[in-house]
Amino acid sequence: MANNLNSNSNGNNSESRGALVVLEGLDRCGKTTQSSRLHKYLEGLGHAAELWRFPDRTTSVGQMISSYLSNQSQLDDRAIHLLFSANRWEKRTLMETKLKSGTTIIVDRYSYSGVAFSSAKGLNIGWCKAPEIGLLAPDLVLYLDISPEKAAERGGYGGERYEQLEFQKKVQESYRALHGASWKLKHDNKEAASAFLISLPRGFRLPCALLLKRPA
Repeated sequence: MANNLNSNSNGNNSESRGALVVLEGLDRCGKTTQSSRLHKYLEGLGHAAELWRFPDRTTSVGQMISSYLSNQSQLDDRAIHLLFSANRWEKRTLMETKLKSGTTIIVDRYSYSGVAFSSAKGLNIGWCKAPEIGLLAPDLVLYLDISPEKAAERGGYGGERYEQLEFQKKVQESYRALHGASWKLKHDNKEAASAFLISLPRGFRLPCALLLKRPA
């Protein structure tokens, strides 16, 4: 979806630019743990790296989203979709600046989440993609493929609006429609991921077996 949805961040072909790596998946699939693992690993290698999360709840738009997700406010499905997109847009300029300066950005959720969750509500997928056009396309999308049933067994499940089993099943189907060439899948039913290396723009190679192993 990224090539059709976003303008690619590598308009600057310099090898010194950072990589944009996105982690996606259902709620409680382990994205936060794995994003942090990857961030620490890259920093340990001496790479400039930052960990971002969407929604960014520190902004005024993000605070409106947080209120909605915690069931403290009600919004039309289209309105909340546009707020999620606006939350990504308000960080676009900073993201591009960081990438061009050589900083790699690890992102916990991005445009794909917005489209998957909103289309799972029944909104037209083309309409859902439209506000994302012009955002930076990731170099790599790591999708953590866990069954909705397994995700529902994890601690804290149900604390936010979208953490409902039947809805998460619909989100999973929406994600499957979005898989593109930049996606790498990690299936939860495997004891360990196969070791494979992914080349990223800065010349380093990312060992995804390290990223994708289960936390202790």
